Amino acid sequence: MDYSFAGQYDSERFRWFVDGLRSIMERHGHEFVGDPDEASLVVNVFPRDEPRPFRRRAQAVFVVAVTELEPGEKSVHEAIPQGYPLLIRSLSNLVIGLTGPEESTPDAHFITPEQGHYRVSGNDDRKAFFEQVYSRIEPLATSNLIIDNVFHTDLPEEMWDGDEITRSIRDAGKRLDALNLLPAPFPIDEILSDRDRRHLKRLYGLGGLSYGNISARLDDKRFWMSASGVDKSNLQEVGRDILLVKDYDQDKGAMVVSVPPHVEPRRVSVDAIEHWMIYREHPEVGAILHVHAWIEGVPSTEFNYPCGTYELGKAVADIVREHDTPGRAVVGLKNHGLTITGESLEEIFDRVEGRLMQYVPMS
Repeated sequence: MDYSFAGQYDSERFRWFVDGLRSIMERHGHEFVGDPDEASLVVNVFPRDEPRPFRRRAQAVFVVAVTELEPGEKSVHEAIPQGYPLLIRSLSNLVIGLTGPEESTPDAHFITPEQGHYRVSGNDDRKAFFEQVYSRIEPLATSNLIIDNVFHTDLPEEMWDGDEITRSIRDAGKRLDALNLLPAPFPIDEILSDRDRRHLKRLYGLGGLSYGNISARLDDKRFWMSASGVDKSNLQEVGRDILLVKDYDQDKGAMVVSVPPHVEPRRVSVDAIEHWMIYREHPEVGAILHVHAWIEGVPSTEFNYPCGTYELGKAVADIVREHDTPGRAVVGLKNHGLTITGESLEEIFDRVEGRLMQYVPMS
């Protein structure tokens, strides 16, 4: 992985951080390139009052924003509201917010697009500090996004208005809303310029940010799934709000989706690759629910890989495989939420509804 720096890092703290990160990257064998447009990892540094985006040229470029949060000790409930808008404004995959007195090693708060948060605490061991920072960045920056869709306008006409399974997905969305388990979609339209919204749309097909997803099996190879960036409590139109996934095209790194010919489709949820892996391996799984909630004592992924990456899908699928009953598994996604398998969506809710905690512990 080659890397570069962008933005403004002439202050003493930013220079300290850039120098330390460059030293640890070199120690791990990564190559520095002077032109950020030629790098696969770009560290974009800016003051918190001037969040300037780095507009990557390709989807595969991973951008880490580095800034400072407002002074003072930061809990998860304080860091996310401060850092998340900066992540969106800077068009980044990850934001690192530095806090603490100027004369000390700062704490580094990591904030993800899934509203995850964790902290690397400042200490007197500079090398150990940057090793921890590196260990948080490297798995994410080298993961592979599987978020493109190939649309086939071959959905049978009798399915254009949905079926019993799509109705169960609509009901599940309303049930999540009634349980207050649907965080409000993040209003990117309010804080991004038209140019930046077009940039995100071009690279990621991103029209909005919402959290959680719902799917249910149709047959041996196909499953219905909620779309990306939609209000899960109001899933209506087939091809726009709920889509039929029929395959994964490994050569193109894209999900293959069957849609009606008269609908301009939305992209299916970014977690489709994860659900595809689980459905193909476990025929007893009839439905999958992903929520930003938690259940104590569940097995969890080791890294908080970004949503939509092959690595996250594999990490979850590996844990489902090891479960005593893969068809009734509950898997924790570190600093993120839960993926729950079941016979049906109704069966999943009946099994876990009273056990769900809205607060996801961060580490």
